[in-house]
Amino acid sequence: MTKRKRSLPDDPTGPQPDTDPFLVPGFAAAGIHGGIKQGGRRDLALIVSDPPARVAGLFTQNRIKAAPVLISQARARSGPCKAVLINSGNANACTGDAGMKDAVDLSQRIARRLAVDTNDVLVASTGSIGRRLPVGRIRSAIPRLLRRLRPEGILEAAEAIRTTDRFRKALWVRGEVGGRPVTLCGIAKGAGMIRPNMATMLAFFLTDLKAPATALRRLLREGAEQSFNRISVDGDTSTNDTALLLANGRAGNRSAGPGSAEYDAFASLLYPMMEGLASMMVRDGEGASKTVEIRVRGAKSDEDARILAYHIAHSPLVKTSFYGQDPNWGRVMAVLGCAGPWVHPQKIEIFYDHVCLVRNGVGRSGTAVRRAKEVLRKNAFSLTIDLHVGSGSASVLTCDLTHDYVALNASYPS
Repeated sequence: MTKRKRSLPDDPTGPQPDTDPFLVPGFAAAGIHGGIKQGGRRDLALIVSDPPARVAGLFTQNRIKAAPVLISQARARSGPCKAVLINSGNANACTGDAGMKDAVDLSQRIARRLAVDTNDVLVASTGSIGRRLPVGRIRSAIPRLLRRLRPEGILEAAEAIRTTDRFRKALWVRGEVGGRPVTLCGIAKGAGMIRPNMATMLAFFLTDLKAPATALRRLLREGAEQSFNRISVDGDTSTNDTALLLANGRAGNRSAGPGSAEYDAFASLLYPMMEGLASMMVRDGEGASKTVEIRVRGAKSDEDARILAYHIAHSPLVKTSFYGQDPNWGRVMAVLGCAGPWVHPQKIEIFYDHVCLVRNGVGRSGTAVRRAKEVLRKNAFSLTIDLHVGSGSASVLTCDLTHDYVALNASYPS
């Protein structure tokens, strides 16, 4: 199988795209300024599938869920998806019955314009919590949004879903499934309130694959477990997290049912894309200047390793040491000792990239410290902890914690 993957030109760390148009057969999209954000920035996006797509969704595990999450959770279970209406700049969360009515009203207006059932229109929102949507302005913008729909509008939609993101996030790939060419595109937003607890962002995957909803749900769940569930920026979980996989079947491949060769072929396209977008989120973490992979090995079990990796990735003391370029391994040891899983202090080794700074639970000095400081000057590196008590392993991608994170979130509008 041959495949190509492209990131956007304003992704500062990814490869530069060629002329790939981010087109997916049967999909059209648009992104405009709908009157939510100031300064005329894009804040309203629409994705439409022809024919209606089969859909799978993953949603926030926060017990406090925004109105669009509650609506889309129910609709994604019930049938096909014709369109997804997305706004940024306002989360429509903690807005009570009025917020639910607003989201339903906007989806009804899209449904009437597209001549489809309201349940075929999903909704997603991101932004400040506790404020009602400016529904009057959004209603006025809907005709313009619909007129803007076009196959090459996916990148506009990727722009419109941004909040504190420094760059838009999108990937496109074409491969072969069951002897037929299949196209897949993914767009996402996420820079803060990122925690390995389901999707923890907005993400939308569009494909012309033919597959049953059961396969799409499994694909999305398995892909999230190795991507969006393995990243951490600040340890918080949003009220609005939504990830959708839409497949309209235009490729005409043999149906990619669970366990089929077609399923595996599509997974080989989808999973790397999900990992790529997850990596972009960490690189774009609010105020972040470094990307760090936390690797735990030699634990009693994979679950123990996962718990320890998450605790280290969440630790403000560890993350600020990354920012300060200080190989303060004592902070790592402190987290290991209180995270829960059993560890043997005298067996622990800690590495910054390949530099061993702790052996048998005791720190090394001299050349090892100097080399570790050199590692910490890099924009991306790994922190590896070997517990030497078993064969369990896990990894989590995280970032440093900087002054800019505090400044940005101290001034974020409420």
